[in-house]
Amino acid sequence: MVAVTAGLPEERPPHVPADLNALEPAIWPRTSGRADGAVTIGGIDVRDLAKEFGTPLYVIDEEDFRSRCREYRSAFHDGEVHYAAKAFLCREVARWIDQEGLGLDVCSAGELAVALSVGFPPERITMHGNNKSLAELEKAVTAGVGHIVVDSYEEIARLGFLADKHGVRPKVMIRVTVGVEAHTHEFIATAHDDQKFGLSLSSGAAAEAVRRILALPQLELVGLHSHIGSQITDTGGFEVAARRLARLLVEVKEEHDVVLPELDLGGGYGIPYVVGDESLDVKVIADGLREIVTKVCESAGLPVPRLTVEPGRSIAGVSGVTLYEAGTVKDVEGLRTYVSVDGGMSDNIRTALYGADYTAVLASRVSQAAPMLSRLVGKHCESGDMVVRDLYLPGDLAPGDLIAVAGTGAYCRSLANNYNYLPKPAVVAVSNGQARVIIRRETEDDLLRGQL
Repeated sequence: MVAVTAGLPEERPPHVPADLNALEPAIWPRTSGRADGAVTIGGIDVRDLAKEFGTPLYVIDEEDFRSRCREYRSAFHDGEVHYAAKAFLCREVARWIDQEGLGLDVCSAGELAVALSVGFPPERITMHGNNKSLAELEKAVTAGVGHIVVDSYEEIARLGFLADKHGVRPKVMIRVTVGVEAHTHEFIATAHDDQKFGLSLSSGAAAEAVRRILALPQLELVGLHSHIGSQITDTGGFEVAARRLARLLVEVKEEHDVVLPELDLGGGYGIPYVVGDESLDVKVIADGLREIVTKVCESAGLPVPRLTVEPGRSIAGVSGVTLYEAGTVKDVEGLRTYVSVDGGMSDNIRTALYGADYTAVLASRVSQAAPMLSRLVGKHCESGDMVVRDLYLPGDLAPGDLIAVAGTGAYCRSLANNYNYLPKPAVVAVSNGQARVIIRRETEDDLLRGQL
């Protein structure tokens, strides 16, 4: 088959690789390569992984994941780094985060339970969420989590009640909606006023939250929090948010004569998914945010607060790869070839949810065939069930070939579902030629459990 151009998207057409067998270093895990024609990750041939563990299969490069933790720790050496659990969390990942010295952000009782189940230090946990129930807040308070980020006036009252009930004084931060229009998809932009998160800076709601918390001696207000969105590669939004939060610190000092010692600037740092995508340098981010906050606070005679950031995707994303087996290869003449795999929107809903882009390669062998315009699709009963909307694959790709999709370490397993009653795939960690299951594959018995 040969490459065709009909049916290409007008915006952002797929890149035609000079070499269909190459693995772009910025997109694939740091230990990935090819040996005997096949893709290897962590020193293991993907054919061996598929044979032992089956497909679809999430593969996590442990060394890649840990090395990114260490880079954040180094860049923010004078602050705190909290891993955003929503990107991908399981008990083994919680252990890695603990061992690498990071804190952990959770946003539900379930995520908190995972962390506590492996003895993660509660004082290094921050509890998030826009609608935390009384039960969730009580679990956080009694566990002794380090910070609770309040998102509403109701939550302030609930926390005051729980603090009285349990005789504790939890540390709280206020999630501030700073009015930044992040350059990202509407569904993952979180700092403009017209959305569900936080308390608006421009309307005065954030300032009123400060007043209400300071009026409750059973709560300890320690700082401000902001998260402007996700998959952001433009540093401008982070800089604007940092400047506005720092100014709010100044206003709190002027109105209440209170100096808040902490400033949490959230996460949302993007990663490259396809050739041409930008990525952010962790050290550049750290230096830039530190400089802005220092300048604003020192000019107002305030001590510089301790900075916290919350990376998730930028730690887990590139470390993860999903392996599929091709099932059918269907050529639609004059348009493209549809390559169907044994998973789809149940293990990666991001493409259907907000048009996410991915890079995929033929992983079980190399090919010198001409590139064919393809659409990598799943096996679900939805026409929108796409893993990669538009890409080039070798023209001799056939049923039974393994296909690897890069950049699936963040949000794919977290958003996985059982649509059409497909069991969720296993997650395997690879390192130094060794592979081990860290989340087992679901079975049909698992799907039936709980049904009467």
